Amino acid sequence: MRLEKKKIVVFTGAGISAESGLATYRDSDGLWNQLPVESLATKQAWQNNPELVLAFYNERIAKANAAKPNAAHLAIAELEQCFDVTVITQNVDDLHERAGSTKVFHLHGRLNFAQSSADASLVYPWHGKPILTGQQCELNSQLRPNIVLFGEQVPHLDEARKLIKEADKVLAVGSSLTVQPAARLLNKARFHADKVLISKEIKKKPFGYQFIRGNASNLVPVVCSNWMREAQHQKIEI
Repeated sequence: MRLEKKKIVVFTGAGISAESGLATYRDSDGLWNQLPVESLATKQAWQNNPELVLAFYNERIAKANAAKPNAAHLAIAELEQCFDVTVITQNVDDLHERAGSTKVFHLHGRLNFAQSSADASLVYPWHGKPILTGQQCELNSQLRPNIVLFGEQVPHLDEARKLIKEADKVLAVGSSLTVQPAARLLNKARFHADKVLISKEIKKKPFGYQFIRGNASNLVPVVCSNWMREAQHQKIEI
């Protein structure tokens, strides 16, 4: 008898990438406490000074390109051996993909893509290269990072809600749950789903989640290993 794979949604935030050396945005030493978000990550900032915005994100592109997936990214990818896994991430790096995860939704954009500044639906693979002033799309508009700036619509929210509602297990990692509307997604999980939240700090624990405080690279492999062992035992019993 063939056992259908259970569905897992993994929701990740900046904390998982921080353990690969990438700066967070909202921690006490995060980027938004060092740099003015209004000048770098808003629609108005792009309109007023696109060169400054490009310089800021080109630095993020270089750092993300140099980073490597850590044990948490790798453990999440390995879950696909036993489960139907979807990663929903607030992160703009591609560490999940490089670790081996095959279904990843980026709620806040992707650093390894560029987009038209005239039509956000025109998106181009950029493979870790800087975006230079004067580089244009076919509409003759400046290319910009494929990043959701403050004031812009967050993509994939409907798909994310549906996936979390259908999941048998939800694993949230490295998010302080302060960025909306993404943080509210965890409340959509089913009452009987296994729900685990791993983070160093959170604003408020969602109902029904087991909260484990600590480093993702230490704790995520343990949770993933336990879930995989459980799935293998169930398969043997069938």
